[in-house]
Amino acid sequence: MTTHISPPTPAPTLASLLEAAGGAVNLLRNAPLGRFFSPGYADEYSTWRDEQRAWMQGVALLELSYHMPELHLRGTQVIPFLSEIVANRLDPFPVLRAKQIVSAAPDGNLIADAIIFHEEEDFYRVVGDTDWLAFHASRTAFDVQSTVLPNWYGPQVPRDVFRIQLQGPRALELLAAVLGGPVPDIRFFHIGELEIAGRPVRALRHGMAGEPGFEIYGAWDDQDVVRAAIEEAGRALDLRKVGALAYGTSAQESSWMPVPLPAIYTDPALAEYREWLGPYALAAFGSLGGSMTSDRIEDYYIDPIEAGYGGFVDWDRNFIGRDALREKYENPRRRKVTLEWNDEDVVAAIHASYFGERRGQTLSLPVPHFAFYPSDIVATADGTQVGVSQWSSYSDNAGRIISTAVVELPFAELGTELVLLWGNPEVRTLHSDAEVVGRIRVTVAPAPYFTKKVRDAV
Repeated sequence: MTTHISPPTPAPTLASLLEAAGGAVNLLRNAPLGRFFSPGYADEYSTWRDEQRAWMQGVALLELSYHMPELHLRGTQVIPFLSEIVANRLDPFPVLRAKQIVSAAPDGNLIADAIIFHEEEDFYRVVGDTDWLAFHASRTAFDVQSTVLPNWYGPQVPRDVFRIQLQGPRALELLAAVLGGPVPDIRFFHIGELEIAGRPVRALRHGMAGEPGFEIYGAWDDQDVVRAAIEEAGRALDLRKVGALAYGTSAQESSWMPVPLPAIYTDPALAEYREWLGPYALAAFGSLGGSMTSDRIEDYYIDPIEAGYGGFVDWDRNFIGRDALREKYENPRRRKVTLEWNDEDVVAAIHASYFGERRGQTLSLPVPHFAFYPSDIVATADGTQVGVSQWSSYSDNAGRIISTAVVELPFAELGTELVLLWGNPEVRTLHSDAEVVGRIRVTVAPAPYFTKKVRDAV
């Protein structure tokens, strides 16, 4: 008897998924991952409104340990390696500093941003969207060794550190109580070395929604002891733990775009990257939805300049996408803004989603949008599209729903009244149940929505 052994079936790649679906728009409209989710902790610990208020009025504890992938870069040439890829300034970059790094595609559109921590002389920790850097690290001739720690889904993917945030006007007071004395002076985006309950930790100084804060991380096995000490000291300060519902809104008041669609789907220069990405990369797994229904995936891209990163760019060296990005910098077309949604129209949209013969798209709170990559049309009163709304949340601190959008410059002035189209017109997606499209009046407001109290020089 002859035994025939079939060759193993190749694992799907983003490239093969795109081909099978007939393009990026078709693939993403039916992708399984809907709205942002935060595994590893409860939806609410008190109420999501109390938890939102805490990071503006008191002190909040936010959990980052489970959903944020990490890329560890070690070697003597990490900075030369990064200098060919990321757009922002890398010099100076001493140990115990952090920077926000931004990557552009060859066409100048945004691929990803992340935070990089300089931990030791030849060790850098990248937290956030790491796929693009990991791809290049796997192919570089520089002295760089890379280790990928993907999203945490169980003990099969161990982490070396836990990561939490303390945010709000009483964060400094809480940290002093935990330390049992004054908090060392840690400058913005610098990293301090502390000890909590006898365990060594590091603290990145930053802020959120205009208020000061610290991102604290330490050895994974020390997390229970550290958390317990923080929560015990926090009882006297009404510390609120932030659950998954409120966490999904935490970037809104700062107008940071958490998950812009990466500009990777059609450029021939990125074909090898699409072959490298697997089926569980967010670029393959995250859904696209909203009232914008272009069949051109490029229409959903944004660039680093309109995302607010123009001041970070180091124009004195070459990097991927530099020339195309320079053109966008010198000839901007859109600007990032906050949109305030009209209360009456929001109530009407909620009513339309539950009552009547023809149902409107569900508008949930505190996160209204229903896709991982939301894209809603922003238009003038006559229906002319002038922008795209990409992330929306109800903010108890603002007392309304607000969203982050990019809007054409003539319509981006504060106070401009526009219309947001709510629903999925003529296009069915895996996560849409809309039968009609509603109109929600919106007003252009600043981005960030609340004035920052920390200096953004990173």
